[in-house]
Amino acid sequence: MRKTALECVHRLAQHDKRVLFIGSDLGHGVLDKMKNELPDQFFMEGVSEQYIIGMAAGLAMEGFIPYVNTIATFLTRRCYEQVAVDLCMHDLPVRLIANGGGGVYAPLGPTHLAIEDIAIMRALPNMAVVAPCDADEMNRLMMSTLEWPHPIYIRLARGGDPIVSKDDLGFELGKSIKMKDGADGLFVTTGVMTQLALEAADVLKAKGVDVGVLHVHTIKPFDIGGVISAIESVKAVVTVEEHIVNGGLGSAVLESCSELRPELLPKISRIGIPDKFATEYGSQSSLLKHWGITSDNLVVAMMKKLGG
Repeated sequence: MRKTALECVHRLAQHDKRVLFIGSDLGHGVLDKMKNELPDQFFMEGVSEQYIIGMAAGLAMEGFIPYVNTIATFLTRRCYEQVAVDLCMHDLPVRLIANGGGGVYAPLGPTHLAIEDIAIMRALPNMAVVAPCDADEMNRLMMSTLEWPHPIYIRLARGGDPIVSKDDLGFELGKSIKMKDGADGLFVTTGVMTQLALEAADVLKAKGVDVGVLHVHTIKPFDIGGVISAIESVKAVVTVEEHIVNGGLGSAVLESCSELRPELLPKISRIGIPDKFATEYGSQSSLLKHWGITSDNLVVAMMKKLGG
C-alpha cells in the first residue's frame, strides 16, 4: 500500500509541477526514480517532523501541492500543533501520507502504534481523513487527491494485503462504498478492517445469516446520508476499526445517528482497540488477537446483536 501511494506521487509529479514529495528520514532508496528524474520536486529531510509540516505549509502557500510521508505517530502526535496551525488553520492542500496506521509497528511498542490518529486528525477543522482498504483503492484515492482544496490525512496499512476493492464500485472522497449487501446485519468498517469484515460476513453466510459490509474509506468528511441509509435497512450493525473505540469510525457513526436518527442507536455496537496504550509486544496479528479484533469475534458480536 505504501509503495503504491509513493508511486502515485511520482506519477502525479510527472504530470503536474505543483506536486512535491517531502519525506522525513525514510531511509535509502525511497522514491529514487522520482529523486533522479524530478530532483526539484523531491525533498528528503532528516528527523524533523515539525519542520517538514512548516516547510510543506510554506510551499503550499506558494502554489505547490506537497505530499508528506513518514511514520503515522510522528506525523500526528509529534507535530500536532504544526498540523493544526500551519495546515488546517490556513486550509492548505497538503497531503499527509502516514505509514503504519493501527498496530503495524507492533514490535516497536506503544510509541510507534498509531491507535488514536483518526480521532485527533478528524478533530481538526478542514482536515480530511482517509483509510483505504487495499493497494488498488490506494491508487484510486491518490489519483483523486490532486484537486482537493483542503489538507488530507491518508492512513496507510502494512501493505501486501489481499485486494478486495473493485474498480467498478468507484471511489469518491467523502462517499462510502457498499462492498457486500446483506438483509440481516451490517459491518461498517474502514481501512484494512474491511477485509476482516468480509471474511466474517462469509462465515456468517455459511451459518445462514446474511450480513453486508459498508466500507467507509473517508472518515471525514463523513458520509452521513450513505451510512444512515445502510443502517436503517438492517437489524444489527457492528462497526469495526483498528483504532481506539473513542473518536474514530464507531464514534462518527454514533454521533451521526444520535443527531439525526437516535432510534437507530440500539442496533449498533463497536469493535476496536480498548481505550488504553498497548501492554503487549509482538506482531500486528498477535496484537489484533489480544485486542479482540478478529473475524471470530466479529461473528460473535454480530450474532449477539442479532439475538442469536
